[in-house]
Amino acid sequence: MSKQDSHFITVFSLVIGTLATVAIVIFVIARYVGAHTQEREVLSETEYIHQVRRNVAPFEEEAVAGQSNADLAIAPAAGAANGGGLSMPTTGKQLFEQTCSACHGPGIAGAPKAGDKAAWAPHLAKGLATLYDHALHGFHGSTGVMPAKGGRPNLPDAVVERAV
Repeated sequence: MSKQDSHFITVFSLVIGTLATVAIVIFVIARYVGAHTQEREVLSETEYIHQVRRNVAPFEEEAVAGQSNADLAIAPAAGAANGGGLSMPTTGKQLFEQTCSACHGPGIAGAPKAGDKAAWAPHLAKGLATLYDHALHGFHGSTGVMPAKGGRPNLPDAVVERAV
């Protein structure tokens, strides 16, 4: 190895070592300042502490084997049991207003608008049985996609057919 190569390796090693040392020192200082700022500014703030306790309160209890843990059961959110707050429609009109009108009202995603006879003509030409099938099982057409039961799989088939 020549003298020039040896000198280059020495200088390069010193530069890399210095940069690594500076990075480590900056990291240690940042951790120290961050920890002390957190203690002084945040952890001593009573509102912050109360908010954290409120946030973790539902999860801080444990279920113990052999004991009654009924009071630890997680209750579903209001409206979650019946599809996110929507009541189960019993008539075709209710279903259309709750679900179908989201796309067929303004005609988005290629859905033919309710009442637009020209847009519905190709679909009506296929027959009522085909319309029922598309409403129940979905449809992939050239202008868009209709999800099965309008994206609400919990709907009874009879109500979907009444909406058609």
